[in-house]
Amino acid sequence: MAEAAAQFQKGLDQLTLLPDNRERQRQELEFWSALGAALRFVKGQATPEMGHAFTRARELWERLGSPSQFLHIPYGQSFYHMYRGEFELAQRLDEDLLRLSQEHNDSAGLVLGHASSGRNLIYAGRFAAARSHLEEVLALYDPIAHASLDQQTGSQPRVGARGQLGIALSCLGFPDQALVQSNSAVAEALMLAHAPSLAASLAMGCRLLSFRGDHAALDERAGQLIALATEQGFPLYRALGTIFRGWVKARTGNVAEGISLLRSGSSAYSSTGAETRISYHIALLAKAYELANQVEEASVLLENALQISERIGERWYAAELHRYKGQLMLRRGDHTAAEELYRQALTIAKEQEARLWELRAAVSLAQLDRDRGHRHDACNLLAPVYGWFTEGFDTQDLTGVKALLDELS
Repeated sequence: MAEAAAQFQKGLDQLTLLPDNRERQRQELEFWSALGAALRFVKGQATPEMGHAFTRARELWERLGSPSQFLHIPYGQSFYHMYRGEFELAQRLDEDLLRLSQEHNDSAGLVLGHASSGRNLIYAGRFAAARSHLEEVLALYDPIAHASLDQQTGSQPRVGARGQLGIALSCLGFPDQALVQSNSAVAEALMLAHAPSLAASLAMGCRLLSFRGDHAALDERAGQLIALATEQGFPLYRALGTIFRGWVKARTGNVAEGISLLRSGSSAYSSTGAETRISYHIALLAKAYELANQVEEASVLLENALQISERIGERWYAAELHRYKGQLMLRRGDHTAAEELYRQALTIAKEQEARLWELRAAVSLAQLDRDRGHRHDACNLLAPVYGWFTEGFDTQDLTGVKALLDELS
């Protein structure tokens, strides 16, 4: 990817020597869009270099009448704005991409439009809508007809859609189906021997495994991601691997090293210009500080995470941020504030149809009721939420709930 980016830049330098006519503009459009796709991985999805490449490509694309062969340009722009936390702008680009693709009856554009919409709707906390778009990608994608999309966008759309679908399914309360999709994404990227797609699928797999609390599997995935990103020169993905390796260290007893890795990974991630998921990374760091019994530091970090999430409108992890703040308030002895925050988390989760977050908020409230001696209320709150689930009964969340319900009854 780094060599590709360098060659595209040399090509653009040569084009400046040619007359500024329609043919040159067409060639320049090809080079800028290809450079943007390469810079996604060489620099990072939110870097000014990538933003400039796609802005210039968009100017040329519109000047040439918006030819349908270049519908991957608004797709690349949406990626850039999503990583910068500009979700409304990213979603408008997705809507325009779907509309243009439908007008041109362009199946490749529809694949990209649904893939981008699904990804961005996850961050808006609209998991069911995201699932619908991502499943549409899997239904529409044709490995022969859409083979050029890998080159045009820098990664394989079906692999990305499977990875994102794993995240959406996990939040919606389907942990087993989520793991199947995530593992399928990694397996397909390995089969294709396509490093950028593999890096993306490993990173999404790490996030999914962090939800599940499977520290051994997460440590393996994070190690694979760090090794690949280091070899290929993908700074954003190396940062993500470092963050998840740090979380595993903190959770498995080496809290000091975990905090160090979480801090260095988060700093490297932020240096790419990315804002999306920073609140999630800060929450992991706050939990590591709590494990080190530094509750005040954890509280300061979590407040920062909540402010970032509110400022950019990132909603996918909002319920968990409120619930965790409630846990910290409980450690301070403020039961009233804790209950209020748990109820806020429960409300957010229900609005989002996020059964995983709803289950966790219900557990926190049930434990609070139990400790107050209201065992019947705790059981009545928790049992219906647990009863909704049809899979994942060997996961950490559901085994914990089953044990709590047995205790309460």
